[in-house]
Amino acid sequence: MKEQLEALLNDALAEFAKASTEAELQDLRVKYLGKKGLVTTSMKGLGALSPEERPAMGQVVNTVKAKLEEVLETRGAEVREASKAVRLAAEKVDVTLPGRRRPLGSKHPITLVTEEICSIFGALGFAVAEGPEVEHDFYNFEALNFPKDHPARDMQDTFFVGDNVLLRTHTSPVQIRTMLKQQPPVRIIAPGTVYRCDSDATHSPMFHQIEGLMVDKGITFGDLKGILTLFINQLFGKDIGVRLRPSFFPFTEPSAEVDIACVICRGKGCRVCKETGWLEILGAGMVDPAVYGHVGYDAEQYTGFAFGMGIERIAMLKYGIADMRLLFENDLRFLKQF
Repeated sequence: MKEQLEALLNDALAEFAKASTEAELQDLRVKYLGKKGLVTTSMKGLGALSPEERPAMGQVVNTVKAKLEEVLETRGAEVREASKAVRLAAEKVDVTLPGRRRPLGSKHPITLVTEEICSIFGALGFAVAEGPEVEHDFYNFEALNFPKDHPARDMQDTFFVGDNVLLRTHTSPVQIRTMLKQQPPVRIIAPGTVYRCDSDATHSPMFHQIEGLMVDKGITFGDLKGILTLFINQLFGKDIGVRLRPSFFPFTEPSAEVDIACVICRGKGCRVCKETGWLEILGAGMVDPAVYGHVGYDAEQYTGFAFGMGIERIAMLKYGIADMRLLFENDLRFLKQF
């Protein structure tokens, strides 16, 4: 029996040495030291020995058992340490490598242009005013000198959502609401979304405008021209040409269209400017005294000017965008350029 126990010990030690995982060592522990293990079975065989042999053989069995438990514990620590080293090597991080940057979005070109325009006029003392996009006919048309059935209303194809309720066609209603709330001096710009029944490569049924208003004593057309020229020079560059052409708007008199020298050909004439050398960017004029009658201002005491521009139009000129629809299609290849 002693020879059998020695052989069992040698076999167990060899198997323990080959085991490379904790799961394998656990299986060997069960095989040799479990309730039905080989060492436990050997201990049950002590009953067949004589009383004189039993103590000595029992000591041999206990020695084998203790040896196996000791080696099992040592080998278990080695396997755990080796497993830990493998895991650490796999999870190793080289802190000298550059970090993985999380991709960041950027501002939409409409937002970029809006913020730049607001910044320029903000430096000139203009406050930003806002108003509702679903507007009443009074603010959108009547108070701006568009009487009922007036042909000038045909200039703007309107989305009506009910009797005298519509989606605003311009941000000029914000000017009316502001003047109804406060007395002069008034100096505001009104950026926002507007809606018209129109859609092609250069028009959208939903687009963005910024309109401005300045009312005070002694305001002249010269003030209007000076502020707009300063604004255009800051937005497009000091060397850009500016001209004003007579025009018509129901709520301003006199009125003018403001042109800049073509940003493509610098005024020499090209396909974009239709060989004229000029591009229209906004409309402006002195506030018609009839508008003051709707807001309670004294037209004999106060004068002022108003202007309005499409932000998409400005963005297309500033960034060389040929099709307005690119601004709304959310094509990442286009947006990543900004």
